[in-house]
Amino acid sequence: MQVPFVCGPNDLRLFDIEPPRAGPRDVVLRVGSVGICGSDLGYVAAGGTVGPADKPFPIGHELSGTVMAAGDEVRSVKLGDRVVVNPLVNLIGNGSTEGAFARELLIRDFVARPESLLPLPEGLSLDAGALVEPLAVATHGVNQLGVKPGDKVAVFGAGPIGLASLVVLRHRGIEDVIAFDLSPFRRERALALGARAAFDPREQAPRETLLAEHGAVATFRQSLPATTHYLEASGAPVIPDILSFARARASLCVISVQKKPVEVDFGLVMSKELRMVGALGYPTEFGEVLEMLAGGTVDLGPLVSHRFAGEDFLDAFAMASRPGEAAKVLVQYDRD
Repeated sequence: MQVPFVCGPNDLRLFDIEPPRAGPRDVVLRVGSVGICGSDLGYVAAGGTVGPADKPFPIGHELSGTVMAAGDEVRSVKLGDRVVVNPLVNLIGNGSTEGAFARELLIRDFVARPESLLPLPEGLSLDAGALVEPLAVATHGVNQLGVKPGDKVAVFGAGPIGLASLVVLRHRGIEDVIAFDLSPFRRERALALGARAAFDPREQAPRETLLAEHGAVATFRQSLPATTHYLEASGAPVIPDILSFARARASLCVISVQKKPVEVDFGLVMSKELRMVGALGYPTEFGEVLEMLAGGTVDLGPLVSHRFAGEDFLDAFAMASRPGEAAKVLVQYDRD
């Protein structure tokens, strides 16, 4: 079977490898659907997870699948079980020896890490299962942000994580969300997922836009946007601007990868009693997402922009590399 490997900076190749076999403590999945993550794009650009790697490694970590083989010591799953993978447990697609862009995937020593596989609720598609991981990232960001119904939220960046955050915010009853993104395509997706409005920050300055959309509050003799919470999901250098026009006691969560150091005016943080917090991964959120999706009330349709067959992986990766034209791109190996 063919599996993509990162071989160096901007060097992604398909390798032919033998299908895996399960040892006594292992599980093999028939892969269902896999999402292309911004981390995958970053790994290819860098040639590794934090820079050029010593040897080629496979990618892919947002996935669902069906148990097709299990070792003699495996007890907590059985053949035919539909599951999602928590890749933080075994680092699949994040520098390990396995990556999810494959027809079959080995889950090594599952017996020692049974939390790496979670059952996909009845009625959910394999595509929905592939969205659990990015939704868990977004859920952790929303949890860190600490919003509640009635709050006014601004989301900077309507890429897959920004869009997934909109799903979670709307599910939590947050109705007044304003999104900012450079891409008209992604702004349309943001509106479809529940943003009240979406703007291009190059054409409509965020401070003035939020003043008009959320109203104004007085802070140190200034009229500042009444926005209570900010979610930075773009990776753009917008944090200093947000801090400059944030109202007193506003909250900012940074869920994006900031590729360059950001200068922070802690005089503003102190004087306005701003709350700043980061969000990385999903320490406890996988279960929350599965419960949310099992309720059957969440429409994930606008989150997915493209679907490709497994044999067309390179085309899928090329599409995901065009952020102005794509949201979440899925690669399907086993269709429901």
